[in-house]
Amino acid sequence: MRKQSKNAIGIIGGTGLYETDGFESAQWVKIESAFGEPSDELLIGDFEGHRLVFLPRHGRGHRIPPTEINYRANIEALKRAGVDRVVSFTAVGSLKEEHKPGDFVLVDQFIDRTFAREKTFFGTGFVAHVSMADPICSTTQGAVAEAASDLGISHAVGGTYLTMEGPQFSSRAESELYRSWGCDVIGMTNMPEAKLAREAELAYATVAMVTDYDCWHNDHDNVSTASILEVLKTNTVHAKELIKAFVPKLAALEVPFDSGAHTALEHAVATSPEHRDPELVAKLSVIAGRVLGDAGW
Repeated sequence: MRKQSKNAIGIIGGTGLYETDGFESAQWVKIESAFGEPSDELLIGDFEGHRLVFLPRHGRGHRIPPTEINYRANIEALKRAGVDRVVSFTAVGSLKEEHKPGDFVLVDQFIDRTFAREKTFFGTGFVAHVSMADPICSTTQGAVAEAASDLGISHAVGGTYLTMEGPQFSSRAESELYRSWGCDVIGMTNMPEAKLAREAELAYATVAMVTDYDCWHNDHDNVSTASILEVLKTNTVHAKELIKAFVPKLAALEVPFDSGAHTALEHAVATSPEHRDPELVAKLSVIAGRVLGDAGW
């Protein structure tokens, strides 16, 4: 499928958020990726004159567990659809008293504890090292935070997201360890998603939707899928309201953003042109097209 118009807004829906409202002329569209099958078709349409592209991370009906999500295909498919800014929604457990079930946390840091996932688009024959010092696009996050304030949604700006492999929830010892590290929330999906978004030069931000207190909190039951799903109902309503509120704000911003997300590959490529693998270069034409130039090199 040919690329859509530029400056589309991408929405990645997490647990409980498998579609969104307010689209005009929306269609589910299958987009092929050079990195395999995305989680689902992409819902592409217009929202108050702005191009919106929605992808359910786990697939409609929550078919795919965190470890088996093809994060590379998801990010590349979004870029093929013309997306240059992404807001990711994710269900998380809270590791701090102040982040209550039902609250949103606009995280700005990650600790990656996953170990069974493809974490880069690059490889032998075309090496690149992007900076992850500031993994969230502050410009995108700012638009989302302003919208959350406008709506009166309880939220915090900033915080560290510990990404675990899963699919099991934490042991109590693990939960207490992550708390001792100063982490704010814990989930299973935002790594390597955030790393890949940075490699793809997408302006990426995350809305972490708190569903529970993990298992460290003595005054609350241990986390269970049933308890999470109950809180998710309210979180999903607020997420859809938030999307409607931040889309116009985010769409009005011109690229490149001051955060530097749109130029992340500028000084990241290590392999000299004469030593690059032509097949890998061709495979990366969507992800790294800006730095490769029209000729692909």
